[in-house]
Amino acid sequence: MHTITLKSDSDFFIMLNEMVKSLNTTRSDLIRRAVVHYRDTLEREKLKIQIKKASMRTRDESLKVSKEFDTIIYDGLKDV
Repeated sequence: MHTITLKSDSDFFIMLNEMVKSLNTTRSDLIRRAVVHYRDTLEREKLKIQIKKASMRTRDESLKVSKEFDTIIYDGLKDV
């Protein structure tokens, strides 16, 4: 294990100690879990952005194909 020193103000220290007591854990464990949770949250947000971009590209391509289909569906059939 490695040791990390963390400086905090009194309010943070009090909050941390209250959480430690209510969760029946240690400061180190609580901070480790919080950092892992934060990393996971950032990864989920990053994935959401990637999915949204891919979805928009798919939508744009679908609209393009649909418009092309609309223009050729009646090609040569106007007078029929």
